[in-house]
Amino acid sequence: MSIYGRLGQQQGIRTAVDEFYERVLSDPQMMSYFDGVDMRRLRAHQVALLVQVTGGPAGYSGRDLAAAHEHLGITPQDFDRVVGHLAATLADLGVQPDDIAEVGAALAAHRDEIVTPSSAAS
Repeated sequence: MSIYGRLGQQQGIRTAVDEFYERVLSDPQMMSYFDGVDMRRLRAHQVALLVQVTGGPAGYSGRDLAAAHEHLGITPQDFDRVVGHLAATLADLGVQPDDIAEVGAALAAHRDEIVTPSSAAS
């Protein structure tokens, strides 16, 4: 079974994304990244992306990751913080540690696209 199936398919991923953003938006260090963002739209894009990268049906039609994040000035520390929030969310939902590690590895593969180059030396 794919990780998509083990995460509960689209509904399970939607639940994880909703809980993840609740966690991130309540983090004072992270909330400024989301000022003025249409969270309903962002959540829908995130669900589609996670469905696709975990082995579900392809449906993501958003911008590429570098273009979507280039103006945010994301630091390596904040990237790690977001990954930590996602890992904690998945753990709270009962996702197995191996599956959490697989999701984390998938995100780490895109680190250079998300972290702003001038912030990477921080």
